[in-house]
Amino acid sequence: MNIFILTLGSRGDVQPYVALGKGLAAAGHTVTLAAGTGFDDLVAQGGLRYAPIDADIFQLLDAARAQGSTGGMSRLSLIKMVMPMMRRVLEQSWEAAQGAQAIIFHPKPLAGYHIAEGLGIPGFMALPVPLYSPTRCFPSPALPVKDLGGFLNRLSHGPVLAAASAPYRRMVNDFRRQVLGLPPVRDEMTLHGQPLLRLYAVSPHVLPPPPDWDPASILTGYWFLDAAPGWQPPDDLLAFLDAGPAPVYVGFGSMAVQDPVRTTRTVLQALARAGQRAVLAAGWGGLRAEDLPESVYMLESAPHDWLFPRMAAVVHHGGAGTLAAGLRAGKPTLVCPFLADQTFWGWRAAGLKVGPEPLPYKRWTVEKLAEAIRLTATDAGMRTRAAALGEKIRSEDGVRRAVEIIQGVLDRWPYERL
Repeated sequence: MNIFILTLGSRGDVQPYVALGKGLAAAGHTVTLAAGTGFDDLVAQGGLRYAPIDADIFQLLDAARAQGSTGGMSRLSLIKMVMPMMRRVLEQSWEAAQGAQAIIFHPKPLAGYHIAEGLGIPGFMALPVPLYSPTRCFPSPALPVKDLGGFLNRLSHGPVLAAASAPYRRMVNDFRRQVLGLPPVRDEMTLHGQPLLRLYAVSPHVLPPPPDWDPASILTGYWFLDAAPGWQPPDDLLAFLDAGPAPVYVGFGSMAVQDPVRTTRTVLQALARAGQRAVLAAGWGGLRAEDLPESVYMLESAPHDWLFPRMAAVVHHGGAGTLAAGLRAGKPTLVCPFLADQTFWGWRAAGLKVGPEPLPYKRWTVEKLAEAIRLTATDAGMRTRAAALGEKIRSEDGVRRAVEIIQGVLDRWPYERL
């Protein structure tokens, strides 16, 4: 069967879908993955067909940062910037999906649900954050609120999703009418008369399935894509790791910081005060330093599945993929959230007692960051609990579980309701 996978964003938004696509291809399907440009090698690693979409998220973030960072822009200004790009995403996604017999989609590109309806094919929402399944157990992960109480927790999910989709509703309905020949969208949680299946690439050991979830909401376990065969670390990195005790990893993925030099200085001072060696990931966000102490190695890139097991702890922004990789490696985790669901994952790590309470980037001081790093890297209880959690996560096979669920639906299509 021809299966179309649609996602959008940074490497962390693409890599899990390559892993899933690789699993589907191994099960005998022909898989095409559509994502932004620049992921040729990553998609090829999974042996998948690649449909690049002209949507430069990083260019958008650069423009936003030039105007004072996304946090400093008005929401209306950001929406105006992104709207033309998202219209291209809708149209190019539709073109790339022609011939597909099933679609698996992240909601970020906006197009997946409508493509499934337009082509009359099975559709599966798939993402690493439980945003689309209301529960009394926690509020919407998009909110920087830990707990509102059962009733308000469940109530919070709907308004958050409605607010996120409202600016694009007219554009999406125009696309449906003009390109797909469909009426305005009514309920994106129902597809072909059935509940839309939502697959969450999250370990149930990290987030226990809420008992009040509907049957169409499923935690499959994480979707990991390990380093390509033959990858070799640079000699100077190996030398640094051999030169002393295990370092702390510090990296913030694709998060943009207004002042990379100041951010780097704060990190270096905190590491020195905490007495920790570190691998400092430059990342897209722009962490830089002219002169580093011997106790710090500046890393351009390295596969997390190779790097993290060699660390004492992991300090990061709280992206779902980075969190998963650190926990899989069995390492204590300090989350320094910048936005969105990152605070939610910081609270999950703290709730599991494999890391301290999240320390938001905006609240950093050298003293606070140093103490949080020291605690994360040296607390024996955290280290023991993180190691035990890592063993549980490594025993799972989230890709296989997701493939089994998808295959089960495809085998019944179109005769059985979910």
